Amino acid sequence: MPDRVAPGLTAAEVAERVARGEINDVPVRSSRSFTEIVRANVLTRFNAIIGVLFLIILVVGPIQDGLFGFVIVANTLIGIVQELRAKKTLDSLAVIGEARPTVRRDGVATEIPTGRIVLGDLIELGPGDKCVVDGEVTEAEGLEIDESLLTGEADPVLKQPGDTVMSGSFVVAGGGAFTATRVGREAYAVQLAEEASRFTLVASELRSGISQILKYVTWMMIPAAIGLVISQFVVKGNDWREAVRRMVAGIVPMVPEGLVLLTSVAFAIGVIRLGRRQCLVQELPAIEGLARVDVVCLDKTGTLTEGGMDVRELRLLDGHGEAPPGDGRGGGHDEGYVGQVLGALGASDPRPNASLQAIIDAYPRPDGSDGDDGADGGWRSRDVLPFSSARKYSGATLDAPDGRRATWLLGAPEVLLAEGDPALGQVDELNARGLRVLLLARAEDGTGPPAAGAPGPRPVTAVALVVLEQRLRPDAADTLRYFAEQNVAAKVISGDNAVSVGAVAAELGLPGAAHALDARRLPAETAGMATALEDGTVFGRVTPRQKRDMVGALQSRGHNVAMTGDGVNDVLALKDADIGVSMGSGSEATRAVAQIVLLDNSFATLPSVVAEGRRVIGNIERVARLFLVKTVYSVLLAVLVVCFRVEYPFLPRHLTLLSTLTIGVPAFFLALAPNKERARPRFVRRVMRYAIPAGVIAGAATFAAYLLARHYYTGRGALQAETSAATLTLFLIALWVLAIVARPYTWWRIGLVLTMALGFVIVLATPWLQHFFALRLVGTAMPWTAVAIAAVASAVLEWVWRRIAANGDPAS
Repeated sequence: MPDRVAPGLTAAEVAERVARGEINDVPVRSSRSFTEIVRANVLTRFNAIIGVLFLIILVVGPIQDGLFGFVIVANTLIGIVQELRAKKTLDSLAVIGEARPTVRRDGVATEIPTGRIVLGDLIELGPGDKCVVDGEVTEAEGLEIDESLLTGEADPVLKQPGDTVMSGSFVVAGGGAFTATRVGREAYAVQLAEEASRFTLVASELRSGISQILKYVTWMMIPAAIGLVISQFVVKGNDWREAVRRMVAGIVPMVPEGLVLLTSVAFAIGVIRLGRRQCLVQELPAIEGLARVDVVCLDKTGTLTEGGMDVRELRLLDGHGEAPPGDGRGGGHDEGYVGQVLGALGASDPRPNASLQAIIDAYPRPDGSDGDDGADGGWRSRDVLPFSSARKYSGATLDAPDGRRATWLLGAPEVLLAEGDPALGQVDELNARGLRVLLLARAEDGTGPPAAGAPGPRPVTAVALVVLEQRLRPDAADTLRYFAEQNVAAKVISGDNAVSVGAVAAELGLPGAAHALDARRLPAETAGMATALEDGTVFGRVTPRQKRDMVGALQSRGHNVAMTGDGVNDVLALKDADIGVSMGSGSEATRAVAQIVLLDNSFATLPSVVAEGRRVIGNIERVARLFLVKTVYSVLLAVLVVCFRVEYPFLPRHLTLLSTLTIGVPAFFLALAPNKERARPRFVRRVMRYAIPAGVIAGAATFAAYLLARHYYTGRGALQAETSAATLTLFLIALWVLAIVARPYTWWRIGLVLTMALGFVIVLATPWLQHFFALRLVGTAMPWTAVAIAAVASAVLEWVWRRIAANGDPAS
């Protein structure tokens, strides 16, 4: 990078701009604000319906029939508290993972939060850095910027001093600095979207499915409620208060209000649990999305291997022990001279990647190289070409201590050497052992490295192979094994040599790793690439654009694809994948576009995210059946009451008791229980094919028991006895629905069902509770008849659900 010619703003100039409000004040939020959370939980369609009905009951009384209103208030408060807890977790983690650009002030480079950047700040850039504000390039050394997230143009743009940079773009190669010209809400990316990481939002089938269900429920509620209102006033005649209470009792249970609440609570608790594992979920539905994934694409470096490397061997290729040539071309070089060349190349790159850093550690910067005037005979570098994942090599023209000049390239041997070169045989042998190999070569024409964006390197003379040893992540093998057990296909997609990547994957026990493919030989068309990807497991020499194409090819075959990575070369694929997962130590660009950031850089956290998603989806599907069975039988009962022109069998307090014991309390436990079932599509269809027949059976059996009780009981108090018999029938059937949904049984699931049954028995056996809930079983014949009807209905329900399960999942 050129010498720093601009010191940046002074402290006084920064204070002056802050006072004028010229600061990058875009709010960086990972969650909804407090006001939005309260509004979303309180101002809902169904809360409005329940609220109106609650006010009506407060007018006509008694307060027992308004218990449903207090339950709604409690549920809403629980939802708000849980989401606020999730917000606190998200916001604290977002501060940890927030991009911290390097700003030069008073000649000193310092990392600061994005919100403290002011207009006119001089911001330094390096590979992987995201441009957080708009500006004008001041310094550039091979600076290549990818603007695809903003313009759709996939090719990086070479920037020179005076060129503009846009917020939301990111550096793919080289370095430099730019002056902020537009900050805050005036920046381009902020005008296009609130922040770059929100260009692609995660689709949530769970939430969209529940919204669809609620729409259907609304359509059913309106005619049923109108018919119920009219019929109850006609049946009851002058007793309008009783008619109103019975009408409200018929409408309230149609509303599956707790289903929305439990979905929000389950997501919120999932975020809190993952937050404790240092996993930042930037979009809540991403938990669900990763649980639906059936293919996970892994970048080797930083995912299967740790970021650091070590130089294991320097293997000279020509003229061992010979003195360096006088003309700087041809002949051989001794190891000491080659080491100096490597040190000079390392010193020429201000932002070395992991491979170059390992070389720098092994071959320190030669005395007097770069930054000196060369009078002491030190190395000097010029025409530096930074490493690019698209090119797969870097280079520089070096002036040797004796004044001779040569152009050196360092990168992938397969790219720099012609096919069939003898050195490639040694490369293949080293790669087969899982080692990473870089080639140090000298350009034959000596005119300097090719310009950034040039189609490829010129003819070179191979000088040495730099053999690097990668550090495997200790948890990688267990994580790959987990994905295999969960039927999630793992695809290793790397820019490194295919044989080397395959050896690393094989060492970790990944099936199919022995047959690694070179991505340069993959078909270009989507169909052919998709076939190759489904058949293969390990792919090497993949370019950033190919990674993106691979994700698209897999998606074209109906796969849900997750992409993990930490480098700037992963950004395009992360953005297009169904779920992007970035390491916390990755570049700012990868963290910006990923939906999930592993702040502790632990690949082993991914199974926890998958498990959390499966827990959320599987449990919400369970409890959705409970809520929707209630909705179906409530609508059916309302229709039957209208058709038979009888009084509605329940008061609001009865259905509040039933809902609490058979749905409300159990649903909270079931929604938060462990669940490893794989997420499947067609949520609405699968839930409704269970809920509709169960609701019809429950509603028909309850109404039958109610009609029998109407013929059995006469005289004063008959209505209360009829209601009690119908309540007993409905409770027993609803309890059996709960028993089915709670499967497979564990000790606490059995205890949960038995506890709910005991709660109902306590109500029936306690005099003041009998009076409070207006429940009193009269005689023995009718109560036992109600039990018999419930037993038959439960048996039919069991048979129907087993037949549905035997006929297979509609998604399969």
